[in-house]
Amino acid sequence: MTVLVTGATGNIGRMVVDHLLARTDEPVRALTVDPVRAALPGDVEVVRGSLHRPASLDGVFDGVRALYLAPHVPTVAEVLDRAAAAGVGHVVDLSGEPESWWGTVVTAVEAAPVPWTHLWPADFVENCRMWLPQIAAHGVVREPWPDLASTPTAMTDIAEVAAVALTAGEEYHGRALTLTGPEAVTRRRWVAAIAGATGVPIGFEQVTPDEAAAALAGSMGADRADVVVHTVLGEFLRAGAAAPNGVVEQVTGRPGTTVEAWAAEHAGSLRAALT
Repeated sequence: MTVLVTGATGNIGRMVVDHLLARTDEPVRALTVDPVRAALPGDVEVVRGSLHRPASLDGVFDGVRALYLAPHVPTVAEVLDRAAAAGVGHVVDLSGEPESWWGTVVTAVEAAPVPWTHLWPADFVENCRMWLPQIAAHGVVREPWPDLASTPTAMTDIAEVAAVALTAGEEYHGRALTLTGPEAVTRRRWVAAIAGATGVPIGFEQVTPDEAAAALAGSMGADRADVVVHTVLGEFLRAGAAAPNGVVEQVTGRPGTTVEAWAAEHAGSLRAALT
């Protein structure tokens, strides 16, 4: 039987492929819109298709024992119907709490006649890349709440948890795994981690929420910047970050990745973006 990874060239899906190859001798199949450009390892079966177009998935689920689902919300129910009809025995989905924007995915997964495991990560460590353009331009991060804390999770940790759940038999069936980083991190400390890893001096300037959104708008667009500052930071995180829960370590057998460790590992690409 085969393990199928959707979103296999995405940020997390690509890491799921690598973690599966390290953990199992089962065949790994990867779904991508362009097999040639995907540049996946040679021992991966690469198939063409897109979750955005369920009609492109004929045969993709044949012989699949377990599925990593990087869901596309508008088509998730139809994709799951196809997976169930093909006999897929387990779905591991990347989503979030039912009351969040991801509720549609959670509802569809639980309604399908297939055992499931939800992965509900906190904010991603990689989200700090949104600061890089303003650091490169001005040498400073502009945000309203320097001591606002969260428990960011590295994408590789999420991917490894997915790989474990996909290969561990029934141990994780019917479970929602809320994933946090190993410790709470303030915005100021997060910036300091990047500065320490890259050797690039970075200031932190406390500004109003509107000024912070304006600082991000040039790289991500005004609407998205407004959501990040006023909703993600101003509402969700200020209401209280999830406490570190140790689930990554419990599942993978190793501690979760700290922001300092992540920054050190990616120091080269971070430095290149800043200089």
